[in-house]
Amino acid sequence: MARCEVCFRHCEIREGARGFCGARICRGGKIVADNYGRVTSLALDPIEKKPLNRFFPGSMILSVGSYGCNLRCPFCQNSEISWGEEAIGFAETAQEITPEELADAAVRLKAKGNIGVAFTYNEPLIGYEFVRDTAKLVQKAGLKNVMVTNGTAELAVLSEILPFIDAMNVDLKCFSKDTYKDVLGGDFEMVKAFIREAAKYCHVELTTLIVPGMNDSPEEMRELTAWIRTLDADIPLHISRFFPRFHMQDRKATDVDRIYELAELAHEDLKYVYTGNC
Repeated sequence: MARCEVCFRHCEIREGARGFCGARICRGGKIVADNYGRVTSLALDPIEKKPLNRFFPGSMILSVGSYGCNLRCPFCQNSEISWGEEAIGFAETAQEITPEELADAAVRLKAKGNIGVAFTYNEPLIGYEFVRDTAKLVQKAGLKNVMVTNGTAELAVLSEILPFIDAMNVDLKCFSKDTYKDVLGGDFEMVKAFIREAAKYCHVELTTLIVPGMNDSPEEMRELTAWIRTLDADIPLHISRFFPRFHMQDRKATDVDRIYELAELAHEDLKYVYTGNC
């Protein structure tokens, strides 16, 4: 039995078993990332798809994903690789790639406008060791490292990778402790602490998916943007429209007018506000 120290769950994992995220496993009495170098998704994407609108706009980035996640968002867009038995199934079928191979691929793609590697699709922090090892090589090659994350990790984990990360988009899924706990299975304070620390050292943009009846009130948006402003009013916020999917098909897509209304409110506190999926 060993204790995982990546996120607030601090899973106690018996030998050969997996933690809540499905990607960390106990081997030889130690917790390791079973998804290390196991790739389920690999694509050359526009940087704006991450979304990062103010970090080398117009460029492309080699995006890589594995499997597993430490949240349980009922509206997950990548549920097949992120949570449940289906995601764990990728432990046997995922393509294996080394940090050296991924960094070399990024260099070869420079001719197609690639600026580096983005760790995305599933939650990269649950396999932070692969992020760290690959990002070192990508940085050494003169390219950029990007991470798309839910921000649910201890600051000790963040400190391991921050020296090599140039930009990240963090999902600030709502501005409610109860919603984070009861709906998403997360920890609100951990995410805020993660964002606060990350913003000191790299380019950070935030994304909030507006789900009807969950986080779509003007009051919550005012609280969210006021908090971001305490960090830096120049931090971009992406406000995205929800569509029914996965385990949350009990409500309609977010009204487009509500997205624009919330974006207008956000502009009162923040310099850069973008709308998505409208």
